[in-house]
Amino acid sequence: MLLTPEARSESLIEALPYIQQYRGQTFVIKYGGSAMEEDHVVERFLRDIVFLEAVGINPVLVHGGGKAITARMRDAGLQARFIDGLRVTDRTAIGIVQETLDTAINPSIVATIRSFGGRAEGFAGKEVFVARKLEKTAVIDGETIDLGFVGEAEDVVVDHVQAVLAREIVPVISPLGATREGVVLNINADIAAAALAARLHAAKLIYVTDVPGIMRDPARRESLIPSVTIAQTESLIREKIIAGGMIPKVRSATGALRDGVGKIHLIGGHIAHGLLLEIFTNAGIGTEIVPD
Repeated sequence: MLLTPEARSESLIEALPYIQQYRGQTFVIKYGGSAMEEDHVVERFLRDIVFLEAVGINPVLVHGGGKAITARMRDAGLQARFIDGLRVTDRTAIGIVQETLDTAINPSIVATIRSFGGRAEGFAGKEVFVARKLEKTAVIDGETIDLGFVGEAEDVVVDHVQAVLAREIVPVISPLGATREGVVLNINADIAAAALAARLHAAKLIYVTDVPGIMRDPARRESLIPSVTIAQTESLIREKIIAGGMIPKVRSATGALRDGVGKIHLIGGHIAHGLLLEIFTNAGIGTEIVPD
């Protein structure tokens, strides 16, 4: 349906106070899942990133790449295995992960942003995240399996990221880290984005997900919960409304809130221009998590 000129102008006026409020502030955006798989969805999302940059907001993009990594592992004869949502990453797999993220996905995102007239610079995550190994095992098919080359962000080095932001360039960062001894580790992108947002004191941390937000019933779009507090998320976890892979995502988000991030948003990656609708409209389209 085509909007009338009046409706178009009203949309711009509705966005104006949000543009004024957030101009010069930093938004960390975690981008991953199925929203990275279809070219038109990718292009639509990255146009939204260019829009944010153009109106004076500082977006920082932390991207995933799980399905592309799984496909490359399969081509190499490796089976993808997960423990609590984290990819088991042996010595061969970490090489595939690093190559896929840093030499394929990251440069592609940077090139697409630039093709839309935006300015972007790619970062290998190991330049940003100081990692420590996660010690976690599980028994799979009778065999005790260690996560391998998987870590969490022990520290975040943001000098170069901040310098790029000061030049009004979008940092695009892969979710890899390196230990203080230089060992590269795979980091869950949700966890990496939360650590970075806390270190940058971001106004917003936005997760672009495969679902519209936190839902009481995943089969019913109208069951979306538009706003929750930290305490309410723990209740929803106990009630199993927040479950599975959404639990570490939400807990990393609430941890970032406690560390000084202004607000969390969870939005669906397949909603046309969902990023702009969530940020620049009164109603929004996803779930916000706010301090208690």
